Amino acid sequence: MVEKKTVPSASDDVLNPKTAAEKIKNKAKDEQDELSEEDQQLVNELEMIVERLKESSVEIHRAALQSLNSIIRTTTGSMTSVPKPLKYLKAHYETLGELFEKWMDENNKRELASILSLLGMAYDRDNKRDCLKYRLLAGIDGESISEWGHEYVRHLAMEVGEEYSLKLDSEAEGRSYLLEVAQKIVPFLMKHNAEADAVDLLEELDRHELIEKYATKETFERVCLYMISCAPLLAPPSDLGFLETARKIYRKYGKPSQCLPLSIRLGQQELIKEDWESCSTRTEKAQLAFIMARQQVHMPELIDEDDEELLACMNNTNLSKQYLNLARDLELLDPKAPEDIYKSHLENTSVEMTLDSARHNLASTFVNAFVNAGYGTDKLMTANAEGKDWIFKNKDMGMLSAAASLGMIMLWDVDIGLTQIDKYMYSEDNTVKSGAILAIGMLSSGVHDEADAAKALLSEYLVDENSPALVKLAAISGLGMAYAGTMNEDIVELLLPVISDTDITIDLSSIAALSAGLVCIGSGNSEVSSVILQAMMERMDTDLNHKYARFMALGLSLLYLGTQDKNDAILETLKAITHPIGKQASILMQACAYAGSGNVLEVQKMLHLCAEHLGDKEDQLPQAFAVLGVGLIAMGEGVGSEMSLRTFDHLMQYGEPFVRRAVPLAMALVCASNPLVSVLETLNKFSHDNDKAVATSAIFAMGAVGAGTNNARLAQLLRQLATYYHKDADMLFIVRIAQGLLHMGKGAMTINPYHHDRTLLSHTSLAGLLIPLVAMINAEKLILTDSHFLLYYLARAMYPRFLITLDENLESISANVRVGQAVDAVGQVGRPKTITGFQSHDTPVLLAHSERAEMATEKYISLTNVLEGFVILKKNPDYDEEEEESK
Repeated sequence: MVEKKTVPSASDDVLNPKTAAEKIKNKAKDEQDELSEEDQQLVNELEMIVERLKESSVEIHRAALQSLNSIIRTTTGSMTSVPKPLKYLKAHYETLGELFEKWMDENNKRELASILSLLGMAYDRDNKRDCLKYRLLAGIDGESISEWGHEYVRHLAMEVGEEYSLKLDSEAEGRSYLLEVAQKIVPFLMKHNAEADAVDLLEELDRHELIEKYATKETFERVCLYMISCAPLLAPPSDLGFLETARKIYRKYGKPSQCLPLSIRLGQQELIKEDWESCSTRTEKAQLAFIMARQQVHMPELIDEDDEELLACMNNTNLSKQYLNLARDLELLDPKAPEDIYKSHLENTSVEMTLDSARHNLASTFVNAFVNAGYGTDKLMTANAEGKDWIFKNKDMGMLSAAASLGMIMLWDVDIGLTQIDKYMYSEDNTVKSGAILAIGMLSSGVHDEADAAKALLSEYLVDENSPALVKLAAISGLGMAYAGTMNEDIVELLLPVISDTDITIDLSSIAALSAGLVCIGSGNSEVSSVILQAMMERMDTDLNHKYARFMALGLSLLYLGTQDKNDAILETLKAITHPIGKQASILMQACAYAGSGNVLEVQKMLHLCAEHLGDKEDQLPQAFAVLGVGLIAMGEGVGSEMSLRTFDHLMQYGEPFVRRAVPLAMALVCASNPLVSVLETLNKFSHDNDKAVATSAIFAMGAVGAGTNNARLAQLLRQLATYYHKDADMLFIVRIAQGLLHMGKGAMTINPYHHDRTLLSHTSLAGLLIPLVAMINAEKLILTDSHFLLYYLARAMYPRFLITLDENLESISANVRVGQAVDAVGQVGRPKTITGFQSHDTPVLLAHSERAEMATEKYISLTNVLEGFVILKKNPDYDEEEEESK
């Protein structure tokens, strides 16, 4: 049976305005009737006080104000509800405001203004900022500003910020009263664990530097941590201002190891020198030297001539020794053959591959180099006399890469490495000789030896006019790798004539420009940039169309890495170059200038370029570089990285072919050595794309994303791809390269350019990662033909992901540490945990990209707040072992 619906009568109609008004009236009446006896008494009391305040006697006013003050202060209420006296005074708010205007007695007016300031917090209409207005009328002397508690002060701080932003156009004198109020609020906030609010308030008033005055021994760590975390989110110049202020505070409290990373980020050598000189002990200087060595900041002039131990720390001399000690502890010393990585028996290939094909051997050369990097032994090149046999199992440029692989196997061990490479230096075959020359450059990357072996051995090939072009090319690349970031003037002088000489081939000039850019990276060297620009203008269009010409543009861009807006003159000059390389260079330069800054406006410019639909005849490389630019700019900042990954999905769906092939490479840049499951799934999907170029990029990106992690899921995906592409030699080659990258250093290395708890960006590491990615945009012309040696630039980005603890004599010691997923504890109250899901280990230990370590016991005190790389520990004099055990 269907239920009969009744039509509501007009009297029941909710929308009827007459009945709605009656209902509201009745509800208010019901609420009044529902007041408890106690509440009713309070309402009557408040009404009586207001009536008294309306009288003319000043004495009565004083007594009434005191009782009103007392009622408000003694009230109790829950955290979520408005205190009852404030609730019931709402009806009298305007009356009290009118009374304030009429009164003449200053003391009474001040007291009433204080109460009105509190009420204004809740009942301010039309955004008049009554809370601030009446607070100023009540006076801001002594403790008066905090008399109504914490929430009141926070609200007052908000109104101060709003008032300041409205008065920005007026003169400074007209805003000075706001700074006075802020200077009363800030000490209260600092005292009550609201350091973040204090910093925010001063930042709104553009006076963040004043926080230094209010930071105390108890609060300075939290203040600095908050300011450093805010810096990437602020617009210039406030971002650098925050870093400078945080550094001053650390300096004030004697924390040189916390000042140094900020000085490096500010890019000022005099500040680094200041931090060095502020160290009170030699061990503190050694700790700074380790941080500088990791960042490739080479300033030997800071160290006394006779102090070889400190110089060894800054030169990274012991890196190889400590890395091998780590390998010994983790049982990683046994060399691995490429087949141990491929695990071909797990690949379901029905067709047998010709194992001795030159292409397969070339892939094995790279896999062997990446997997055994830095260990000094392998099964192909260093085992017995097989090295020469293996080189000749490759052909043409493959022989160069095979000989050069020795440089990666011997990475960082200059003394032993040179003796191993020496036998190939005098080879009759120029390709083998070139490989050995490149190996010397690679060997020295990241370490400085006093003998300057790379310069001594490689410079002669540049000077000698009879040297074949290939040998010169290898020598130029080697010098770039070995001296990246050193600003070595001798090397620059060797390279500049090669860049400017228009009679030699473009490939030599382009690689020379790239090496010069590497040597002077981030310095904005005007001499080098003008020579490169001149070369671009003088070269014929046919030269600039060459596949290597892009490296000239990249070399120019690296000079301005991280300099932000200091490249305007160069960008204007590039507009004069009619050839498409001018546009390529300007996009690469903008991307490099803002690398890691998270600058939203620059990302939008890059995305705008990516969205353009170009004709078939137009040069599409600038678009591909713009995609890389999005990744470059967004990579330094968590939210920006996430947003960029979502944007890449849209580009993949709607972008031009060149844009699509660059998307996986940009993803690799954002997530280098950080195998996020979502990214791996996306790249795996792209690796089966119909466009072979996209699939090639995606497979290489999978290797870069998992580089040095031994990620089991990724290893399985790559084995499946090896089966899927077993008939395609080019694709299989890239899959093998990706497998080699995944198992890089047998799982003990990273290629992520961020270190020191992801706060410092290593320019040389970023360049080492960027060069192969730029080459991969046209993989079919470069990596897959005769320029595969460009992959060896990754040696500049490779670094062990270890934590090694040393005692005050710089000898290795084992200490108990907890390693877990890093947790962002910035701005949280109390002492929040900085890691979660931790496990306790004895050092040395390996740290993944998203992991953080902290001391498990109080037995040692570390000389740096970030436990990563080399950390010096000193014994805690107050440590009681029995007490620790009882805990």
